[in-house]
Amino acid sequence: MRSVETTGPAETESLGAELAGVLSDGDVVLVCGELGSGKTTLVRGAARALGVGDPVTSPTFSIGHRYSAENLTVTHLDLYRLASLDDEDPGLLADYVGPGRIAFVEWPKDSAGELSGARLRVTLSHRGGDRRRIEVGPAGAGGSEDSG
Repeated sequence: MRSVETTGPAETESLGAELAGVLSDGDVVLVCGELGSGKTTLVRGAARALGVGDPVTSPTFSIGHRYSAENLTVTHLDLYRLASLDDEDPGLLADYVGPGRIAFVEWPKDSAGELSGARLRVTLSHRGGDRRRIEVGPAGAGGSEDSG
């Protein structure tokens, strides 16, 4: 487990870019944290480092966004509005995870199905002002799957 404190959005994006350097085709990253903790900011930094040139925005009002990057697709999902993946179509995430993609999943609901192979869990928390504590570790390490 690695823990870092950032002092603003630029540092959070930079940590996302650093994180991108260890990711591979097919990886899934669970991104957890309360509202406004910087989840999309971190994903934006990772996506930029992976070669995404389009604006990276929160998929809050849709299930997710797909971005073309260098030799793969970067996907950004937001499962906040779903009570559980158990009640959803089993193919709901098919266009977002798997070979040829690196997926970032905000508000992961459970580790069943297509999220069970998640590689990393990133947890962001407020520390006052623009400061954030960001913890990065294996996906199976601690924390509730529902803790956004």
